[in-house]
Amino acid sequence: MALRKIVLEGDEILRKRCREVSEVDDRIRMILDDMLETMRDQNGIGIAAPQVGIMKRMMIVATEEDEVIELINPEIVEASGSQIGEEGCLSVPGYVGTVERPEYIKIKGLDRCGKEVVYEGTQLKAIALSHELDHLEGILYVDKATDIHESAAEDTVEA
Repeated sequence: MALRKIVLEGDEILRKRCREVSEVDDRIRMILDDMLETMRDQNGIGIAAPQVGIMKRMMIVATEEDEVIELINPEIVEASGSQIGEEGCLSVPGYVGTVERPEYIKIKGLDRCGKEVVYEGTQLKAIALSHELDHLEGILYVDKATDIHESAAEDTVEA
């Protein structure tokens, strides 16, 4: 595993729609491992491939200590409700903003072995899944946020 450099807001790679992964192989698994290590190093709860400079539809969410969700070619199956909360992003360090997200989300994709998986989430997990999926479409939380301001805490959890 290796730490990768986080791509920051202003880099055009973050504004492009990612390509689907055609084959889940050792290279894809290595990228997932690197993404997880990078996310944890930066105290994040989620990371998407374009945030480390890779234009592939891959993301990781770890809102609970004992659960790491790795998704390749994710897509929303169902979303409902609404919740408003403060979000940050590893690609927009030092800032947070208020964003409206679904209260519930059901998402499917492939795991690191290429098998289809389905995850459901509410509250923080729904926010993180939605936030990372946006990255794969070239959308940043700041595009949807109101009240963007400097983060008050040095240890703000960021997706």
